[in-house]
Amino acid sequence: MGNILALDQGTTSSRGIIFNTEMQITAIAQEEFTQHYPASGWVEHDPSDLWSTTASTARAVIEKAGLSTRDISAIGITNQRETTVVWDRKTGKPIHNAIVWQDRRTADFCTELRAARHEEMITARTGLLADPYFSATKLKWILDHVDGARARAKAGELAFGTVDSWLIWNLTGGKVHATDATNAARTMLYDIHKGRWSQTICDLFDIPREMLPEVRDCAADFGVTRSDLFGREIPILGVAGDQQAATIGQACFAPGMLKSTYGTGCFAVLNTGETPVASSNKLLTTIAYQLDGKPTYALEGSIFIAGAVVQWLRDGLKVIRAAPETQGLADAADPGQDLLLVPAFVGLGAPYWKPEARGAIFGMTRNSGPAEFARAALESVGYQTRDLLEAMQADWVREGTQPTLRVDGGMAANDYAMQFLSNIIGAPVDRPQVLETTALGAAWLAGMRAGVWPGMADFAKGWAVERQFTASMDAAARDARYARWKRAVNAVLAV
Repeated sequence: MGNILALDQGTTSSRGIIFNTEMQITAIAQEEFTQHYPASGWVEHDPSDLWSTTASTARAVIEKAGLSTRDISAIGITNQRETTVVWDRKTGKPIHNAIVWQDRRTADFCTELRAARHEEMITARTGLLADPYFSATKLKWILDHVDGARARAKAGELAFGTVDSWLIWNLTGGKVHATDATNAARTMLYDIHKGRWSQTICDLFDIPREMLPEVRDCAADFGVTRSDLFGREIPILGVAGDQQAATIGQACFAPGMLKSTYGTGCFAVLNTGETPVASSNKLLTTIAYQLDGKPTYALEGSIFIAGAVVQWLRDGLKVIRAAPETQGLADAADPGQDLLLVPAFVGLGAPYWKPEARGAIFGMTRNSGPAEFARAALESVGYQTRDLLEAMQADWVREGTQPTLRVDGGMAANDYAMQFLSNIIGAPVDRPQVLETTALGAAWLAGMRAGVWPGMADFAKGWAVERQFTASMDAAARDARYARWKRAVNAVLAV
């Protein structure tokens, strides 16, 4: 006992990760699943893929670690946020594909919300903006477009959930319909100040309260798994959306601590403590984590395309076969060329929030090739991160402080990308020894709740840096490059 199974259900793959009693990874199993693009700007997943790959990787990782289910003390879940699933409570079958967080089909409706001046009320209650990114408009779309769905929802026949709720439902055999505060806070339906679903917003979107899950702490009892899944019941004791789980895994427990996760997108989270900070720079006010009924708040900036730009190089342009190749290509790029990529493939996130924006490349010549494209792709993530950090510093001023940025996610392993990030933000970038901080955060919630892992203070003491990147670019060059980036973004926004 003392081993924790973390289920990390992401945008492009599901993973099972076993952490031992020393909070070290002993095994990882991963399985990709199909992305569906029914129309331009639309992104869907088959919910059965999310569940089946999660279940299969859970079984696989236990076997890979050489453990039996008796050795697993608890399960922690972390998940892609905002992705929306609606299913039949009796059959457990989804009534529509999951609409993914990247999906922009409700952009026109969000424009209508802003025109009708509803956004101010939404932001005041939820800390979010009226944007297609969040679950509420996706849920409304499903209720509007699936025959009879709204009537069935009002009759209590349908359940809504973000991916965590969908997994909990399936893991427990339909016995538990619940979510945690961090995932609830990303739906655009949850009042983060009162800690409950907002009836006002539900009424505005005509979303029946009957279909919403119960909201619990991040470390709480979410039921036990069906005994037929793993041979015995295993308690589910920790749940957090992926970015909040990474914040926990990075031990960003004190106000002012900052982390940035580079997965499909990039997400920077700044702990602001017990007090929610309203943003004047189009950042999101959200819940970092909730323990013992007490929320800790954060400012968050979301970039839609980070690691996905490397996928684009691989799958779209086919100039690389695997993501690690980008580092060597970027190092070999012609220094005389200076390509600039604005990767607004599915719109621009914070601090612009322009869902209709589309990507562009500036500075191409006849000699621009794979190396220059790879370098521009990696550097685009650094530029976008600086956009977020500048907005955060404007919203939450702490004179004389320059926080170190703790990084994680797949792209954090890329030395070129991390060095450029440090150069362009002019601050240290710390890469931890355990890069799987999202899974670690979910595992810590479950392990701490189970009583087999340490409390917050001792967990934070165990955080260790693997490498620190420090800025090697002078301030004048940094500012000149960033000014060029801002001009490029303005050009994209003007189209």
